[in-house]
Amino acid sequence: MQLFGGIEAGGSKFVCAIGDSTGNIKNRIVIPTTTPNETLPQVIKFFQAAHDAEPLAGIGVASFGPIELDRNSPFYGYITTPPKPGWGQCDFLGIMRKAFKNMPLGWDTDVNGAAMGEYRFGAAKGLDTFIYVTIGTGIGAGGMVSGKLMHGLIHPEMGHIFIPHDKAKDNFAGTCPFHGDCFEGLANGPAMQKRWNVKSATDLPANHPAWDLEAEYIALAFANYVMTLSPQKIILGGGVTRRKEIFPMIRQKVVALLNGYIKSEKILAKIDEYIVEPGLGEQSGICGAIALAEAELKNVK
Repeated sequence: MQLFGGIEAGGSKFVCAIGDSTGNIKNRIVIPTTTPNETLPQVIKFFQAAHDAEPLAGIGVASFGPIELDRNSPFYGYITTPPKPGWGQCDFLGIMRKAFKNMPLGWDTDVNGAAMGEYRFGAAKGLDTFIYVTIGTGIGAGGMVSGKLMHGLIHPEMGHIFIPHDKAKDNFAGTCPFHGDCFEGLANGPAMQKRWNVKSATDLPANHPAWDLEAEYIALAFANYVMTLSPQKIILGGGVTRRKEIFPMIRQKVVALLNGYIKSEKILAKIDEYIVEPGLGEQSGICGAIALAEAELKNVK
């Protein structure tokens, strides 16, 4: 069975792994995200050693962004304008190409990578139109439409949509450096920390009003996603959602917001099966990166 490399490149850490087309992870390391000059040589060293031991058929990268996905662009493979200092205009894929000449290299966003993992091995198996959303330090979303990963002008930035903000109820200005009180600015982990003056959102007790407000913002975003993309399922992951009690609150609020307009049993009677946790837990991204490598191998052939 062919082996593939996968990179889940995040703002705080890089997860690098070797796996096969069944989603079985054989080897895995975590490398801190510092600067490209420090982090990427460690990534390359790991895969070179693995490739020398047993040849890899390809490597897939699921990266934090924004990134350039247009294969016709001279900046294809770049991390373009990220909030992470030092990574702007980083030719990520170009650096990997120099180290692994002639090896297929898959490339996509971290959230599309996680969506790919869920599609191949997790909660989205058998679907062709769905969304994967992660809520943590940032808010990102990816997924598929008609069996294809979401791309376009660049790639979806569903964390930065604008949702109703009742400033009499919540006068928090938001944390987004670009938009202030967009969805990410109101509902990401740092927003919860600053609004409620805690080190981590998970420090807040289950009955704290923070969770009802968080569920409201998430539900407003999800109702918009349902209306615009008509996903067959919404998969919700990320650090904030480790508090399991938030899921019933989100589901109830989404149903109330849609108010019977979407005539689907998945909304009206089976909302518990419609808004769900990732089937792969925290492995969605790295399994998806490996699946991106396999997909790129097929594309090359």
